[in-house]
Order: sequence, then C-alpha cells, then structure tokens
Amino acid sequence: MNRPSVRRPLGALSLLLSAALLAACGSLSSSGPQAPLPPSLDAPGAAKATQTARPATATVAVKVLAINDFHGNLLPPAGGIKLPDPQNPDKTITLDAGGAERMATVVAQIKAKNPNHVFVAAGDLVGASPLLSALFHDESTIESLGMMGLDISSVGNHEFDQGIEELLRKQRGGCHPKDGCKGPTEFKGAKYQYLAASTIDEKTGQSVLPAYAIKRFEGVPVGFIGLSLKGTPELVSPTGIRGLRFDDEAETINRLIPELERQGVHAFVVLIHEGGYPTGGINDCPEISGPIVDIVKKLDKRVGLIVSGHTHRAYNCRIDGRLVTSGDKYGTLVTEIDLTLDRAAGTMTEARANNVVVRPETAKDPRQTLLISSYQHVAQPLIERQVGFLAQALSKEGDDKSDGGGTTMGQLVADAMLAATRAPENGGAQIAFQNNGGVRTGLIHRADDTVTFGDLFAALPFSNALVVVELSGAQLQAVLEEQWWANDPKKFLPLQTSQGFSYRWDNRRPFGSHVVPGSMTLNGKAITPDQKVRVAINNFLQVGGDSFKTFTTARLVQTGPMDVEALEAYFKAHGTQRVKATALDRVVRVDTP
Repeated sequence: MNRPSVRRPLGALSLLLSAALLAACGSLSSSGPQAPLPPSLDAPGAAKATQTARPATATVAVKVLAINDFHGNLLPPAGGIKLPDPQNPDKTITLDAGGAERMATVVAQIKAKNPNHVFVAAGDLVGASPLLSALFHDESTIESLGMMGLDISSVGNHEFDQGIEELLRKQRGGCHPKDGCKGPTEFKGAKYQYLAASTIDEKTGQSVLPAYAIKRFEGVPVGFIGLSLKGTPELVSPTGIRGLRFDDEAETINRLIPELERQGVHAFVVLIHEGGYPTGGINDCPEISGPIVDIVKKLDKRVGLIVSGHTHRAYNCRIDGRLVTSGDKYGTLVTEIDLTLDRAAGTMTEARANNVVVRPETAKDPRQTLLISSYQHVAQPLIERQVGFLAQALSKEGDDKSDGGGTTMGQLVADAMLAATRAPENGGAQIAFQNNGGVRTGLIHRADDTVTFGDLFAALPFSNALVVVELSGAQLQAVLEEQWWANDPKKFLPLQTSQGFSYRWDNRRPFGSHVVPGSMTLNGKAITPDQKVRVAINNFLQVGGDSFKTFTTARLVQTGPMDVEALEAYFKAHGTQRVKATALDRVVRVDTP
C-alpha cells in the first residue's frame, strides 16, 4: 500500500545531493472547465488512413496499452515479478522483469500491431521512487515515459507527495523552485496529460487538472476519464493538498458521462488509481475483492473498460460485465487491451486484455539507454556509495512479518530513528515509531554483505525529517488505537516500533480498545496514563498522515535529521559488524488471526 509523503531534502543529505548534482555537467483533446488544455492532435494512423482512403468497415479496432504504479523504476526493480513455475504450477519463480529500456521496446512492439493505439496509465508513475529518479524530482521518469509515447495518465496519491504545486510543475515544466534545474537537459514537463477528475480546488470548484480527454480513432471518439482514489487525503501529507477536495470516484465518473455524450462521445474508458486484491495469475481473475469492485458496480453501464492500479497487483477481470485490468507495479507488465468500436453508433462492443511481461531477454531501446545513462552519470556515485554491512536480507513480508504487525525491516528503521534522536541534545527520544507504508521495500543481501546508499534510499524514498514529540501515556495509547480505522474496520496500519517498547493487542476487543490494558511497557516497566514519553516520528506522522490525528496534538521537542540519514548513521555506527534482523516480539497479537 502506498502511504507516506515525500518531502524536499533537508540538512546534510540535501547538501550531499546538491554536490552530486553539481558535479555533473492519436487525436487527443481534453475538456471540462479545469485548466489550460492541450491542443487537439490527429490520432496515430489517422492521416495515413485518410490518404489511402481504405474502405470503412462496420467496426474500428483499437489497441490500448496500459501501465500503473511505475514509481520511477527506470531500472528493473530488485524484486522482479513472481510468476507460476512452468515446471510446477503450484510454485512460483521470480523473473527479473521490468526496466524502462525494455518496457519501451514492448510498448513499441504492441503499438506496431495497430495504428489505432493509445498509451495510458493509472497513476503513481512517480513518487516513492529509487534514487535515480527521486534525486531529480522524478524528472528523469517523466522524460522517459514521454519518450515512450505515453498519452494520458490519471493522478495517483503519490503524484501529490510533494504537493499540488509540484505536480503542476511536473505537468508544465520548469526548474524546481528550490533545487533549480539539475538534470542533464532542460525539464520541459510531461509530454503526456495528467487527468484529475475528482481532485477539486475548493476555491474555484474546478478540477486542478483536466477531468477527461477525448481521442478519436478513424473518426470514432473515445472518452478517457482519469482520477485518483477518494482516500488520497489519508495517504499523503495534509499540507501538500491543503485546499483540495477528493470526490467520490463513481459519482464523479457518472457525472461526466452525460457531459461527454453531449460532445458525441459514446465509448468510455476509466483510468482510476484504485484497485483490488485478486486471486489467480496475472491474466486470471477467479475472484477479486477490494474497493474497485464496489466502484465498478456503481458505474454507469456505458463504461466498458476500467484501467486500475494502487494495489500493486496484476489482474484481468470481468466485474459487473466490464473489463477491469491492472498491470502489477514498477513496469514489470504492460497491459495490452483490444477494443472494438461500432463505427456507426460510436459505442464499445468488445474489450479484452492480456498482461504482457517485460521479460529480461527483451531488447533494450537505445534512446532509453542513452537517457538513463545521462542521469546515471550524475547519480551513480551516490547510489553505489557503501554505507555498511548486512548479515541477511530484511523484508516486510513472509517470515519477516509477525501477526502483531511488526516487520524486520520496519523495526530496523525504528531502531535507527531512536538511535539518531536518543541523546538529550538530539531530543531525548525514548521510543520511535515508523509508519509501515513509509518503508517501501526491504534490503537485499549481497554475497559480500555490503549495503549501499541506493539500497537505503529505495527503502526510505520520501525524504521525511525526523521529529521528537512529547506525549502522555494516555495519548500514546490513543495513537496505537489509531492503527485501526473507524471507517474501515478491516484496515490495520501497524506502526513499526523501536527496541525497548512493547504492547499486546486483541482483535476480539471492540474498536477503540484493541490494546490490552496495562500492556504498554518501556524497558520492561508499565507506562502510566499521565507519564510523559518522548517519541521520535517522521514529519508525515506529525501532521496527521495515515490518519494518526493524535500526533498533531503532541508537543514538539526537536527536529532531527532525515530518516534515510538516520538509517545510514545506524549502519555506519556498526562499522564492519553485520546488522542483523531483530526478534519480532515487540508487538504481540494475543488472539488467533
């Protein structure tokens, strides 16, 4: 799940990043009352079709290419993709899939099958990105996707990580207001159009970006409506979206259908940054659960295709008679979708899809290779810098996760936060909490046990500053109860806790009292309701991120370093000693899951 907010670099790391940077010398139209709109262009193949005057058929075949949750993974992600083992279908294998160089080749191959094509995305293209993208405020990723010919994308929650003004800069171009122009070329903005139908500026009542785009294929228009999930405010920093409203997804889409029909559009595609949890393989869907199911069931029946994302899953489903797709994450898949349009009625009569793996044997696109190399020249020394040693891989999944919600990777981050803020001059923290979604990935284990700064940044890509706050014991218990969401009893967002703090919880207890009374202890001693406790958190939690509202009432003691700086210092403090996983016994669930 995608949780915390990215902020601009602070302190020593900001200086380090600046030093590293300075060392290197189709027919698409948008509508609605939102923002300046892109010009109308001829659809791919439209001019050629007119010139050759080929005879019209009763139907028009259209190829839609889709991705979601790319998160700036210009290089193949460390985890690849898990696929069924061809030798044993009951087991899985991990394939080294993805990477912009190979994805661009797959995109070009699919486009070549049909001149009537459009390349779309369902959000979270940037944010929570590896250092090769994040170091440049994701400009490298935006340039890469533009080079591939991406046409349209909905906004995801991570597009708001650095706030609405930064999102608009990414769309329009121009230098970063603080760091300036640091990439190898001038940043001209996204060549593709972001859509944000449900993100409303409360002052104007208008969407902050266009609500939809219309693309014509041999004269037949198709409307693409793009939007983020209604729950975006619960997933990003409140300061970055101040003054914005995120409306209900289905209500927004249904409101726009008549507006598009008045413009002669009768075929509709939704690009939505919300998803589900399927069973089966990447092209199966024996069943699916999650928010996308209810959203689709509420949609106007004229919507024939829904391209979804957010949950980082791959699926190819039929929900309420409509095709619903998702392409995993990090560019490991490209969803190839075939639509059939009735030329006379302008309606969508058929939709089918296939999730195509971006396989490691795929040839690399040379233009992407050149682009990535130009950014690597600046970033690679920082990415490869050794920071310490690790005894074993750490993760957030499988045996690295306890029933109580703790993970070996999350506990490592919390311990590093505590180490960075424990000294009296650094705030005197006694406990540290890390939001689970703020830790994006684990740490891989290399044969020589080395850990690089790039590894750490991949795990903590949000550039969050640490703060020390003071809470009473009663407030501390209130914080722990906020791990369970009132509006979604099944949603549990466990805080990762530092060494020395522990408690027990019972899911059989009523909402608001999951924590077993008297079970909160610090260094073996019970914490009383009126006891004052100093807690290290990140500034995402401090402003109420992930709905931890009690943190906003805590007294600020001191601001500290960035989270990734604290983690680097933790490794360096160990010298040549190998950092090991800690026991998952800090938070204990007493009932049976």
